[in-house]
Amino acid sequence: MDLIPTTGPHLHILLNHFPSIGMVIALGLFLTSYCLKSEDVRRTSLVLFLLLGLLAIPTYISGAAAKWAIQGNAGISVDVISAHQDAALLAFISLGITGCLAWLALWQERRFAKTPDWNLIAVLGVALISLILMMRTGNIGGHINHPELGVFEIMTAQGEGLTARVEDAITGVIWAWPAMEAAHFIGMALLFGVVLLVTLRALGVAKQLPFGALHRLLPLGALGFLVNVVTGFFFFIADSGRYVAMDGFPPKIIFMMIGGVAIIYFTIFDEIWDLKAGDDASLLSKTMASVTISSWAAVLIFGRLLPYYGDGG
Repeated sequence: MDLIPTTGPHLHILLNHFPSIGMVIALGLFLTSYCLKSEDVRRTSLVLFLLLGLLAIPTYISGAAAKWAIQGNAGISVDVISAHQDAALLAFISLGITGCLAWLALWQERRFAKTPDWNLIAVLGVALISLILMMRTGNIGGHINHPELGVFEIMTAQGEGLTARVEDAITGVIWAWPAMEAAHFIGMALLFGVVLLVTLRALGVAKQLPFGALHRLLPLGALGFLVNVVTGFFFFIADSGRYVAMDGFPPKIIFMMIGGVAIIYFTIFDEIWDLKAGDDASLLSKTMASVTISSWAAVLIFGRLLPYYGDGG
C-alpha cells in the first residue's frame, strides 16, 4: 500500500474529504465566534475558509486526473463522471469566492481594525452555499465507484453540461486563448511585483518604509492571484488531459499552494505588521519572506517550462 499518493485517483480520495469536513468546522467556528463574542475564534474561522479556498484548487485538479484515469473502466459511467465534474466545478467556484471574501475580511481587519458587516455576512452566505454544493458533489461522486448505492439518475440541473460548455466556449473562440494568456501574464506580473516588494522589505531592503505602507498593496497582489487562478482554470478545463499528464504541472501547483499559504503571514501576523521605519525584521519574518518569494519564483519557472514538458512521457 502506498503511503504517499502517486496517482490522480489516490490523491483525489485523500483530498476530497478535507473541503467538506473543513467547511463544517469553519462554519461552526464562525458561528461560535458570535456566541462567544471572540475575535480570535472568528479570525481562526476566516483563515480556515481561506485555506479551504486554496485547497479547492488541488482537489479539483486531482479530480480531473482521476477522471482521465478511470473513464473507460468496466462499470464506470461517463455520464455520472460528467455530472460529478459539473457539480465539482460549481463547488470549486463557490469555495474560491468564500476564500476571497475571507481573505478580504482578514486584510480589512488588519488594515482598518474592523471588518465591515457586509463582508462577514457574505462569507457566511457563500460558505453555506459552498457546503450545499460540496454535499451534492460528494453524493454524485459516491455513485461512480459504488454500485451498491443504487442507480443514479442524471439530473437535468442547471449545472448539467457546465464543464463541456466552458470548454466549447474557450476552444470555439479563436481569440479566447491568447486573450487569457495575456491576462494570465499580467496577473502574474501584478502578483509577483507585490510579493517582491513585500518580501524584499522583510529581507532588509528599503528599511525606511514601514510595513503598513506596503500592506495596502496586498489587495493588488490578491487581484493578480485571482486573475491567474481564473485564467489558469480556463486553460485547465479546455485541455485537462494534457495538463494532468505534464510532469511539471504538479510542482507548479504545489509551489502555488505554499506561496498562497505563506502570504497569510504577511496579511495578518503582528510580527511583520509591527515593522516601523528603520526596523529590521525578525528571523521568522525573513524566513517567511524567503519561502514566499522562492515559491512564487518556482511557480513562474515551472509555468514557463510547461510547454516543454510534453505529455509527461
